[in-house]
Amino acid sequence: MEHPNVNRLGLIAAYRPPRDLAFHRNALQIEAMKIAAAQIACAPGDLEANLRTIKDFASRAKDAGVELIVFPEMIDTGYSMPVIQKHASSWTEGAVPQLQEMAKQFSLAIIAGVSDREGPRIYNGQVFIDAGGNIRAKYRKTHLVTAAPLDERPVFAAGDTFASCKLDKFNLGLTICYDLRFPEICRALAVEHSANVFVNSSAWPLPRLDHLRILALARAIENQCYLVLANRVGTDDGVTFCGTSTIIDPYGVIVAAASADREELIQADISEEVINSVRARMAVFDHRRQDLY
Repeated sequence: MEHPNVNRLGLIAAYRPPRDLAFHRNALQIEAMKIAAAQIACAPGDLEANLRTIKDFASRAKDAGVELIVFPEMIDTGYSMPVIQKHASSWTEGAVPQLQEMAKQFSLAIIAGVSDREGPRIYNGQVFIDAGGNIRAKYRKTHLVTAAPLDERPVFAAGDTFASCKLDKFNLGLTICYDLRFPEICRALAVEHSANVFVNSSAWPLPRLDHLRILALARAIENQCYLVLANRVGTDDGVTFCGTSTIIDPYGVIVAAASADREELIQADISEEVINSVRARMAVFDHRRQDLY
């Protein structure tokens, strides 16, 4: 028999937190920001087709009252190493200027995984553009996948800096896909950057769907942060992606979740009051043994 809190996609269904926490949340005067994750397929090497998809989802998010939309990894080129090597662009051309125009047009903040070419090097990048169309933060994936057929090392150079940026009352910590397997990056973002929302742009493959679910929950729970995961669907160069994009709150409650195989826009409200409430009940950051680690 299936566990009653596990749905057919293997995602833990949204559940009620303990009664005392639920009551405390209801008692709070919550000011919330609506955010969204866009779960999309890409057309490898077809920038214009991909931009049409991105614009459609951005428009839908704006109509729903969303203030920040997160897109998956490498949405300009698709996730195919030969295609990326051929079509990757600098941020002065290609997708990023057009994403800036979209952000300005819709008055909508955008975070997206995009190629980042600098001279002879290509980085697996993530850009944060504010609602005025300004680039506010830039992240280059620090952990490169090495497992065939997804070995990124022949194409990408690894980044060497973590990145975060303020948005209203939130501090967003940027991560890309495989970074989820390394708890150190999220802990560094939480402790050194004061991040309280992790954003992950991903192209996670179907065979490791269960890993994605567990790792995303763990990163949110252990750092008492929101986690926004935008993952790909579809198949690029023989690799099928597992969808299941999700938004998780600091208590580990899945507040929004997508299917494994369809394009979808998921959305949820995030609140600083909820973060503070969870951290006040269990002060894990105060209990860290910095004399030991």
